[in-house]
Parts: sequence; structure tokens; C-alpha cells
Amino acid sequence: MRIKEQGLYSPLNERDNCGAGFICNLKGERSNKIIHDAIDILVRLEHRGAVSADGKTGDGAGILIEVPHDYFKKVCEFDLPAFREYAVGMVFLPKNQNQASMCKEAFEQEIEKQHLQILGWRKVPANHACLGKMASDVEPAIEQVFIGRPEKLEDRDFNARLYAARKIAEHSIENSGLAQSDYFYFSSLSTNTIIYKGLLMPQDINEYYKDLNDPDVMTKLALVHQRFSTNTFPTWDLAQPFRYMCHNGEINTLRGNLSRMKAREELFESDVFGEDMKKIIPVILNGKSDSASMDMALELLLQTGRSLPEAIMMMVPEAWEKNPSMNDDKKAFYEYNACIMEPWDGPASIPFTDGNYIGALLDRNGLRPSRYTVTKDGYVVMSSETGVLDIEPENVLKHGRLEPGRMFLVDMIEGRIIEDEEVKEKIVSEKPYRNWLNDNLLPLAEVPYTGNKTPVEDIPYITRLKLFGYTYEDITTIITPMAAQAKEAIGSMGTDIPLAVLSDKPQLLFNYFKQLFAQVTNPPLDGIREEIVTDISLSIGEDLNLFEIIPEQARKLKIQNPVISNEDLDKIKYIDYPGFKARSISMLYEAEKGMNGLEDRLEEMITEIKHAVDEG
Repeated sequence: MRIKEQGLYSPLNERDNCGAGFICNLKGERSNKIIHDAIDILVRLEHRGAVSADGKTGDGAGILIEVPHDYFKKVCEFDLPAFREYAVGMVFLPKNQNQASMCKEAFEQEIEKQHLQILGWRKVPANHACLGKMASDVEPAIEQVFIGRPEKLEDRDFNARLYAARKIAEHSIENSGLAQSDYFYFSSLSTNTIIYKGLLMPQDINEYYKDLNDPDVMTKLALVHQRFSTNTFPTWDLAQPFRYMCHNGEINTLRGNLSRMKAREELFESDVFGEDMKKIIPVILNGKSDSASMDMALELLLQTGRSLPEAIMMMVPEAWEKNPSMNDDKKAFYEYNACIMEPWDGPASIPFTDGNYIGALLDRNGLRPSRYTVTKDGYVVMSSETGVLDIEPENVLKHGRLEPGRMFLVDMIEGRIIEDEEVKEKIVSEKPYRNWLNDNLLPLAEVPYTGNKTPVEDIPYITRLKLFGYTYEDITTIITPMAAQAKEAIGSMGTDIPLAVLSDKPQLLFNYFKQLFAQVTNPPLDGIREEIVTDISLSIGEDLNLFEIIPEQARKLKIQNPVISNEDLDKIKYIDYPGFKARSISMLYEAEKGMNGLEDRLEEMITEIKHAVDEG
């Protein structure tokens, strides 16, 4: 079902540029019409997707709706409790029956360990004839699983048990050696929402999934997505929406996001999960796309007790640091959370829902359109473009568009639209973030320079230029004109120099690095002229448990610029503040050992660094 990493292909390079949208009823009125309207939206976004050579296999399309309780009560051959007193999972399984049974058994065992009860399984009725050949070749078996909620078990605890059971079962099957282990996938597992998706064309969703045509399948909200994957191989599991979100765009910080999440996992502790926490990690499964990885990170933040709007703000902050019009409380919220988690930067437009809230956020780059319409009869329609649903002009109450960093949020419980300022004002005022920062965050600029100087050998100027890899062309055609005219030198756009890794000459370290993300429609950003949306500062220091929202999370050293001067380096090296220590590790290795000596020394350095961290 999924292509493994091989040759020049890596799943880490998977990006999506797509069409996305949602429709909801502000009055909370459920209907089957909302589903068909949502599919109409999807069909009109077809040009934002892609189709394979067989003419029938799309890159992926899907719809997220409320759990259709009345319909399930009618068709299930077992009794169901009241609405939201049970969870429904939409499960992709191996086509091989024996392997499918092993996957189901693994999940059932974990559900039992969580002291939950499986009410039953249901095969999802599907019209396989509407699939293209390529989609049919990798089509999974699809079933629904129903899990009862124990009496008096709160929402958070029930969701946590479901999350733990699912994650542990996923890891168990991934490591089982089953030939079709990558078919095992939960599209959704929730008391509130359910997802129907696959390698389908938009117009085929309700033809393939017969459930969606039954008049008893009703919802008050629907989130839809049409996928266009760039540099990717379409698969059933990577069709969107995901469990809480979908997106149009790409996450260009993905590699750093994944590395940081992996690094902090060892610190995770939770009273809710207890010993299961160690079995839940890794949180983000291998080989997933940028949007799938982002959804898994968002899901984890929700398990920490944060609300959906707060978690979205934390992952996708607006441009705050150099925004003179932003109030201090909001700046403090973003600065505090920047100490905990790095931004998942786009460009991306991100619709999201948990069944109680539905909304969308445009990242601070603002390069992916999202437009919305509010009607007089109580509907809200948002999409990648306008005109996706026929609405009479006299029925239009309001038109609008998402602005960079702004959130559009509908509270489905209260039945109203919450403006960006209101939702964020409530969140940023919940805790004294500014006081926490004042007591803990240490700007490097405020650290006194004690005059401790790292010894510098008296090396001739020309020798230093050679040591650092400067060439005659660098000096004469780039650096000198920049210094003289205060602007970038004009030169050829192309580069015909050999790759650094293939050169037998010494190279600068950064010559070995090339951009990895899919370069599609992203215009270049000028970090100087567009400084309001660019942030080059970083915070370094001890990471703490992501599940704790405490003042000590902000105990970091803030560096305004990644280019460190010798004076700043000395400040860090000889820092003498509570909670901050520095250790110098030698990078020298025995040159006569050649590459083996370099590799051995790197391994030794890693060990020394680990010991230094363990010692505090």
C-alpha cells in the first residue's frame, strides 16, 4: 500500500497542495443535505486535485462528518448507547483476511487493557466498481469498530484511553512483520466525528461509500479535502481530512518539527496515561506526509488538556515578535509557547474541527487563500476559493477571507462565529504568561560580558580566508559590492559548481546543504523587507515535559540571531545563571586516521554530549 524509502525517494519529501473547505449549520440542525453540499464543494475543487493515468484514481479525497447516530442505530446488528456515549473507529485493514484478523485482535487486546468494551464491528458497504485500477490494486478492507464508554468516565479520560489503545496497536502492527502491516490505519476514532476517505475522485465519494446516501446519515458540519500531492505517491491513508485537520499548502519546517518532537518524547509524562506513555511514543509514525505528521502532533497537544484553538495557535503562531500593534498579553503567549514548541510553518491554510469547534487558520506567510460566506439562513461555507456552492445573493449575510495568522472559528455548541480577537483574548488571558517570561526567560543581550575571552591564534588574514573557504570571487563579486552599496550583488541565477560532497577540495559546511522541500508556488521571502513575518531568534535550554504548562517551561536563553559573535559565544560558554550551564566539547580528531578518525570522533562527541546533558 505504501512505497518504502528507496533510492532518491523519501516519504519525508511528501507535500500536498490541495483544495479544502467546510460547511456547517450555526443553528445545529443536522441534515443529509449538508453532506451533499459538502460533496458539491469537493467536486468544484476537483481542479485543485490530481488524477492518475487510469482517469479514475485521484490523489485522494474525503469528508469528515458527525457520527450519524440514528443511522448506526438502524443498521448495526448490536445495541448502541446514546449519542456520544460510544466511539466509532473507521479502520483500514489488510485485504488478506488472516492479517486483517491479526490487526483487529491486536487492537481488541489494547482496548481490553484500557478497561473498555468493543460493542461490535461493521463492514462498511462500498461500491468497488467505481474505483480506478490503481486505487483498486491497493484498496484496503474497511470496517467500523464501536467502543462503549464506561459509566461516569469523563470525555478526556475516554479519549485518552482510545488514543492509547490505538497508538499502541499501531506500533504493535508496524513492528509485527506482517506483509500488509501498512494497510492497518485508523482514519478516525472518536465519539464526535467520522471520516470517509480514500483514493477517490470527488464525485465518487458517495458512490463508493454507500452510507453517505442514506437520508438517516445526518450532520451539522462537514469538512472536505481534495488532494494534490507534490513529489509524492498517493495512498489511501494519506487522503485527507485527517482526524482533526486537513490543509492546503505544505509544511516546510517539517524535518525540524519531526526531529524536535522525537527529541522531547523521552520527557513525556502524564497522570492520564501513566506507564502507557512509553508505549505510545513515537507520537508521529514513520513515512507519513507533512499534513499527516502535523495532525498527529496536534492530536498529542489535545491529549495534554489544551483546547483545539489553543493547540492550533501554539503550532501555527501569527507574526508576533515585530508586530507593533499586537497587545503584550498575546505576545507573551506566543513567546512562552515558542519556548515549548517550534512553529509548523507553511505556507498553509488549515481547516480543523473536533466536532465542537470547526474553523480554519491561515499561517503567517498568508500565501494560501481561504474565503468564507455566512448566509442569512444560518450556514457557514469556507473554502480555498469562493463560488464552490450555489448561494443566492439575497441569502448572503457576509463574505470574507482569512488574513495571515488569523483564525476563523465557529463554536458549534454555542452556535456562533467567534472572531479572531475574541478567541485569542480568552486563551492568552488564562495564565500569567508575561510574569512567567519575566521570571524565567533570559535574553542573551542582557547577560553581562565578563571579559572571558576564548584564546584566538594570531593567524594571517589570507590564511584565515582560506580556512573558512572564501574564494576570490566571493570577495570581489559578492562581499565587496554588498559592503560598498548595502545591497545584494547582482549575478547569475544559476550555479554550475559541483556538489560539495563530490569535491576533493575543502568546502564550507553550508555548501553541503541544499533545499529539500518541494519548490512549487512559493514566492521568495525577503527577511529584511518582510521582517514582520520573519523570526530568526531562537531559545536554547532544557526541555521539560510537554504535558506540563508551568512557568519553568520558559527557562531558556533567548538568542536574537543565529550568527554568534565571539563575544556572545563567550557569554554562553561562561554563563553563570541558575538553570544554565555550558560545557565545551572538543571537535578535534586525529587527522592521520582520515575519515575513520572523523567518524570515530563524531561518535565520541555524541556520547560526551549525552553524558553532559545527563549531568545537567
